[in-house]
Amino acid sequence: METIEISGYTKNEKLAIAKDHLLPCILEDHGLDADKLKIEDEALKVIIDKYTREAGVRGLKKQLAKTARFVSEKIVSGKADLPYVVKADMLKEVLGKEIIRQEEARKENVPGVVTGLAWTPVGGDILFIEGTFMPGTGKLTLTGQLGDVMKESAQISMSLARSRLANIGSGFDFIASDIHIHVPSGATPKDGPSAGVTLFTALTSLISGKAVDPKLAMTGEITLSGAVMPVGGIKEKVLAAHRAGIKKVILPKENERDLEDVPEEVRNELKFVPVETIEEVLKEALGLDLPSR
Repeated sequence: METIEISGYTKNEKLAIAKDHLLPCILEDHGLDADKLKIEDEALKVIIDKYTREAGVRGLKKQLAKTARFVSEKIVSGKADLPYVVKADMLKEVLGKEIIRQEEARKENVPGVVTGLAWTPVGGDILFIEGTFMPGTGKLTLTGQLGDVMKESAQISMSLARSRLANIGSGFDFIASDIHIHVPSGATPKDGPSAGVTLFTALTSLISGKAVDPKLAMTGEITLSGAVMPVGGIKEKVLAAHRAGIKKVILPKENERDLEDVPEEVRNELKFVPVETIEEVLKEALGLDLPSR
């Protein structure tokens, strides 16, 4: 047998499926038509973003059916004027409180906080990597339910930082300081090598005292020699960045070809910075000129 992997639908694809296929079927199933129930596009977008979290549209169909039942009761009891138009601000009454909390770009970052991009089975997401330091003995602490591969990326980032950042002028004492790296949403397991660039940038931001633009996100694996390696899930990660309000994305040079899979309207609203080395990452993210090794 051969496994065929199919990426999930984008938000715009879900919207088109809902309007052209799901909604007409739901109306027919509930004895309604377009003259009795209309759902505005903005309301559909909110249902997709706030009431479903899936690669497909099964949950979306269930929420539309729930909406149709709500409207049917209003019509039968004579409480509704036709057509009944469902707007975004009515969804709390129709479907209840929002189910999904989407991460959004922060308004301001402090040194040591960097926005990364993650792939999940139900689409991409952004994640925040936070670092802090305290007097200690050079120990590195990792929290946030990280998998083995991600822990290794953090160790590589720490080794790179200690070997390459000793002379950046901050006077940071690695021997007399403990560093703690945390990835919020601690109940969610996280793994994979694609946070390597983000982890290293967070450490550099912490050590240098320079903050990273909150509208900048990044992804990429790093090696111990400072090279940036390609990663998977670029389409889903870029869509997540766009949804969260990110304006610039740093990604591995070899992943440039994967941008062809990203919808054009999304590509046009983001700036992409392809990189091959950590020197390029730090120049773009922090304005630091790190000497070549």
